[in-house]
Amino acid sequence: MMTDSVLIKNARLVNEGQLSDGDLLVRDGRIAKIASSISAEGGTRILDAAGACLLPGMIDDQVHFREPGLTHKAGIWSESRAAVAGGITSFMEMPNTLPPTVTLSALEDKYAAAAQKSLANYAFYLGATNDNLDVIRALPRGTACGIKIFMGASTGNMLVDNEDTLAGIFRDAPVLIATHCESTPLINQQLKTALEKYGRDIPLTEHPRIRNAEACYRSSVLAIELARAHDAQLHILHLSTAREMELFAAGPIEGKNITAEVCIHFLHFNSDDYARLGNRIKCNPAIKSAADQQALLRALKDDRLDIIATDHAPHTVEEKASSDYLEAPAGLPLVQDALLATLELHHDGILSLQEIVRKTAHNVATRFGVVDRGFLREGYWADLVLVDTAQTTPVTPERVLSKCGWSPFEGRTFRSRILSTLVNGQLAWHEGQIVEHSAAARLSFL
Repeated sequence: MMTDSVLIKNARLVNEGQLSDGDLLVRDGRIAKIASSISAEGGTRILDAAGACLLPGMIDDQVHFREPGLTHKAGIWSESRAAVAGGITSFMEMPNTLPPTVTLSALEDKYAAAAQKSLANYAFYLGATNDNLDVIRALPRGTACGIKIFMGASTGNMLVDNEDTLAGIFRDAPVLIATHCESTPLINQQLKTALEKYGRDIPLTEHPRIRNAEACYRSSVLAIELARAHDAQLHILHLSTAREMELFAAGPIEGKNITAEVCIHFLHFNSDDYARLGNRIKCNPAIKSAADQQALLRALKDDRLDIIATDHAPHTVEEKASSDYLEAPAGLPLVQDALLATLELHHDGILSLQEIVRKTAHNVATRFGVVDRGFLREGYWADLVLVDTAQTTPVTPERVLSKCGWSPFEGRTFRSRILSTLVNGQLAWHEGQIVEHSAAARLSFL
């Protein structure tokens, strides 16, 4: 890891509920000093923020980077480049690759690949199946960011629907459990009804009816019941419905055993957008009604929703262009746009900058026990993003760094711009360009 010193001058620091004007010094990859004014030493690189906002880098707790097995559409190198361009300095990647990450050896293979390829800090989930409870029990603490349970349809054998296995995971998991909550029996029943009505020509507007609010609610209730019965640490991913919000406690994340995440696309799109964007916004769980969207925004304000993430899940343009509902894949590429899209909520007066930092960095570090990251604190790793909220970012295909080459936000202009991203004190994105580096590191957990 390189050990350059960097002094960021004249920044608006956003951290731990406060806005303050000052300087921040980086030395040997960590934050060495934060003060109202810091003098530069010889050999120190100076970045003049000129009043731009300095935030802790976003920690994305849910991405699909498609490696191994699906690298025709994405990979650790390409997607981590897009991430740092978007101000994401650390990611936690999901297990539904080919082969799936359901063994300790597969988990370590991913870490080895990331060590060679990633521009952002990295961690990986161990996936649960109906058959790998012994592997989960044997997982050393700190090896994975969490156990991922698909309590809804997933890739291959990763749907966990055996009641005894579910109970065993919630009872014995040595780390946090993260769940995808949808009721597969109910989804299958509603899909059968749609096939009987439309045949293979199911319109995309049926997607939020097939994968409806009730399917989400039933599965979330089950996960919460299991967590309470076994005193487990549960984090429910990509909440999408108004009804589910009643299941979560409002208030700070500290002390919660059950926490909730929302993904950025559920805050910016609703079912009215299917006519315009089609399969580009097809995802699981489905994007639902405008009323659901507004309920999610309210739940962010009262802290029922603790974390904002991406569920970045790229597919090729050709795959998304399928006219067959059953063949068109679910998922959106989002890491390059997520922080900018979240900052739109600040421009709209919905969230303060301090709240955005809490939902994208502080709370993620707190919930997952990430060591020395997620805050602007002396001694912490210098994972930083410099953002100008007065400059704009037009979203064009040419700008996209994800391997799939498209963004669901194309045609929009964000009202902020990512000026610089530092990973462990090294520039990874600066003046509109990727800076190749080898500073990224495996995340450590308490």
